[in-house]
Amino acid sequence: MRRGFARAACLAALLGTLSLTAAAQASESPKVLRYSFRVAETGFDPAQITDRYSKAVSAGIFEAPLEFAYLARPFQMRPSTAVAMPEVSEDFKTLTFKIRSGIYFNDDPAFKGQKRELTAADYIYSIKRHYDPKLNSRNLYLLENVGILGLSELRKEVLASKKPFDYDRPVEGLQLLDRYTFRIRLSVGDPRFINQFADSAFLGALAREVVEFYGEKKIMEHPVGTGPYRLAEWRRSSRIVLERNPNYREEFYNEQPPADADPVLKAQAAKLKGRRLPLTDRVEIAIIEENQPRWLSFLRGEADVLEEVPSEYVSLATPNGKLAPNLAKQGMRSVRFPYPEVAFSYFNMEDPVVGGYTPDKVALRRAISLAVDIDKEIMLPRRGQAMAAQGPFSPGTYGYRPDYKSEMSEFNLPKAKALLDMYGYVDKDGDGWRDLPDGKPLLLEYSTQPDSQSRQLIEQWQKNMDALGVRIEFKTAKWPENLKSANAGKLMMWGVSWVATAPDGDTFLALGDGRAKGQSNKSRFDLPAYNALYEKQKMLPDGPERQAVMEQAAKLMIAYMPYKISVHRLFTDLAQPWVIGFDRNVFLRDFWQYVDIDNEVLAKQQGKTP
Repeated sequence: MRRGFARAACLAALLGTLSLTAAAQASESPKVLRYSFRVAETGFDPAQITDRYSKAVSAGIFEAPLEFAYLARPFQMRPSTAVAMPEVSEDFKTLTFKIRSGIYFNDDPAFKGQKRELTAADYIYSIKRHYDPKLNSRNLYLLENVGILGLSELRKEVLASKKPFDYDRPVEGLQLLDRYTFRIRLSVGDPRFINQFADSAFLGALAREVVEFYGEKKIMEHPVGTGPYRLAEWRRSSRIVLERNPNYREEFYNEQPPADADPVLKAQAAKLKGRRLPLTDRVEIAIIEENQPRWLSFLRGEADVLEEVPSEYVSLATPNGKLAPNLAKQGMRSVRFPYPEVAFSYFNMEDPVVGGYTPDKVALRRAISLAVDIDKEIMLPRRGQAMAAQGPFSPGTYGYRPDYKSEMSEFNLPKAKALLDMYGYVDKDGDGWRDLPDGKPLLLEYSTQPDSQSRQLIEQWQKNMDALGVRIEFKTAKWPENLKSANAGKLMMWGVSWVATAPDGDTFLALGDGRAKGQSNKSRFDLPAYNALYEKQKMLPDGPERQAVMEQAAKLMIAYMPYKISVHRLFTDLAQPWVIGFDRNVFLRDFWQYVDIDNEVLAKQQGKTP
């Protein structure tokens, strides 16, 4: 008996030792965050990218002077590489930034074995790159809108002479005051221009010697920044791996959730306080375009976070808006939020069929809009995870009014048919389909992607246009290919979305800015009256006058219908029980550095401990 008890005691002690050893090993293992993108990236150069997914990766590598606080609500900006918030003149035409000393780029062969400190000159150089015609920056309009003194003139000279862009030429609007201080001078006082300096995927700092070492094309593959991560591996359209930047400075977790935050999140944030950033050592991103594999990957524990639960699985994950009991029992967390975006289908205003400003062309676009059943789109392909859009402004941004109603969301098939009949879009040859007023066939061509969500959306478009008597064909390509074609003005129609990077509706009005054609303005809409209103609201401080001007511009967009703005999407994120501190800040692209992975819990959940 005693020997039996002794053996049992020894076995228990051994199992306890093994368990403690496994736990210790788990706690010492690298912290790896795994999740997925549903759309492929294009590259990682702030001057050359526009898509959300490339920008998310770039935001973890590069740093702008400012940033949005991760957990603060309402959303708040704070210094990042800057010593403090910039000095801004009363007329908003001068901004002065002072950069912190002792911030270093990640090591790279371009630096020839030397540590490379971030300086104010790096920000001046990085801003100038957006003006280089060779790079064709799709975000240039954000800078040209405020008129940085001398830069647009320099760009025009380069375009006319066809000579290389002169980065060494001084311009009045970008002044280097000392090693760590630079000043920006504008011709247009924009109270909200400061917001752009919180977007590190747009105005993050690059080192000139790195760009020149790799060249303008290869730099998309070799991002080198001062941020918390570096690019460790990239298999295009398949896998992206980021690792901790060994040169990243000492920054410590000090995030403050709002008083009404989830109690679990508040407790986790308190636990993380004082920990050195980034909390995760490695970020592994898989490109999984189909919804079912993304969903199943998360359920199998192969992903730590599932951003934006696919609409067809929302009822399983969060029935009636609450986390499903089986998922809650496992310790998972859910975060539901409206995204600051508009989902739309645009009409190419330079296309001979759907473009143009004459009454018959406007009538065609408005009739197509009236024939789109938004309620059915929300109910079927979007599974109730959206709200009908009344105009270009999204919830959570300045300019949005929840009580505002317009024709944008109206579904009225008889009215749509009557409008087409009035302007001569009738069946002239007896084949059952409407023709153009001149008798030629009326055929819409709508670009789309091969994923399941896109297929379901175009099914609704097919039914809507069949009911209207208008032929429509669909052209399928990968998202990056469609983006390239859209920027070049080669698509007749395309369904896409536009996301705000700051809590202001200006970014949505920019969709119609004539100067931003081929950039934010995919429709290539160019109406002088609209452009004037867009410029006017930019210079006004927030208040009733600006709100009124913004709404006047929105009414013109609705009347001319270059965009059929359909919905504002609602999303739910899920986090595994071993993920600590996860929340969604819609104006912060990279959350990774603020999230911890509890390897002990992960190991237990996956059955790796005895």
